[in-house]
Amino acid sequence: MAKKKRTALPEKEEFKDLGFGTHIGANTQRLILPDGRLNVERRENSWGAIHPYLFLVTIPWWQFLLVVVAAYLLFNGCFAMLYLMAGVEQLAGAPRSQALLDEFAHAFYFSVQTFTTVGYGSISPSGDAANLIASFEAMAGLMGFALASGVFYGRFSKPSAKIRFSKQAVIAPYRGINSFEFRIVNRRSNQLIELEAQLVLMWYEMEGEQARQRFFRLELERDRITLFPMNWTLVHPITENSPLYGLKAGELLNRNAEFMVMIKAYDDTFAQHVHARYSYKARDLRWGARFEMMFYTDQRGKTIVELDHIDHTYPAPLNPPLGEES
Repeated sequence: MAKKKRTALPEKEEFKDLGFGTHIGANTQRLILPDGRLNVERRENSWGAIHPYLFLVTIPWWQFLLVVVAAYLLFNGCFAMLYLMAGVEQLAGAPRSQALLDEFAHAFYFSVQTFTTVGYGSISPSGDAANLIASFEAMAGLMGFALASGVFYGRFSKPSAKIRFSKQAVIAPYRGINSFEFRIVNRRSNQLIELEAQLVLMWYEMEGEQARQRFFRLELERDRITLFPMNWTLVHPITENSPLYGLKAGELLNRNAEFMVMIKAYDDTFAQHVHARYSYKARDLRWGARFEMMFYTDQRGKTIVELDHIDHTYPAPLNPPLGEES
C-alpha cells in the first residue's frame, strides 16, 4: 500500500494587518477613534441591517434618553389624534372646548394616563371607539414599558472598561536608548485583573502610485500585569530591531503613522472580560519627554492616585541616534 505523501506545514505567516486590510485610503484620519470605536461604517440597503436593540444599548446615554422621551411623546401624540378622530364627546369628563388645541391637550393627557395605566378617573372612555382605542393603547403601553425596562437593564448590565489613556504618547530616554511610552489608568473603583496589552504600528508606504498600509507589532517591555490598582506605563524599547529605530518626527508624519492599542482585562465585578482600544497619531507624540509620577503615599500610609495627572510630562533629552539632533 502506497504511503501518503506528507506535505510540509506552512511557515508562520508574517504579521501584515490588524483586520483592516492593506488597501484603505491614505487619507483615512484614524483606524481607531479616540472613544475606542473602529473608524468603519457599515452600509446595507435592506431591513436586515437595522438592529434596534444594538442601536439602543450602544448609543450614548443622552441620546438614549432623548430617544425614549421622543418615542413617549410621539406615541401619546398619535393616540391623542385617534381619540380626536373618534370624537372628544366619547371621553367622559373631558371639558368641551371650541379650540382644537384644547381638545388635543385633553386627549393627550388622557392618552398619557392610559399608556401609563395611571387612570386618575377624571376622564374615561364612554364610546365603543374610544374604549377600543384605549384597550390597544393599554396593551401597547405595558409592552412599551417592558421593552424600555429590558433596554435599561441591558445598558446597566453590559460590562465596559473605563480605562483612561494619556492623551499623548512620549518618545523618552530609556536605559541608554529611547522608547515609545504611554500610560493608562482605571477610572472606576472596580478591580481589573489579568490585564493584557497589544501595541501595533501602522503607516503608509507607496507601491508605485498606490499607498499601501504596513503593520508592525511592537514588542512591549511588559505586555501583561496581574493587578491594576494604579497607573500602568507601557513601554516599547526602540532597539535596532524596532521599526521606529532612527526615525524622526517628520518621517512618521509623512507616513501618516498610527499607534493602535488594544487592552484586555478581567472585570472582577461583572466576572467577565472587558476590552478597551485607543490610538495615537504621529502628531500625538511628544518627543523628548517623560511622564511625571501620578501617585504618592499620604500620612495614613495610603497610596493616592491622581487621575488628572495622567497627561503630565516633563522634558528629558533623548539618547542617540534621536538625541543627536538636539
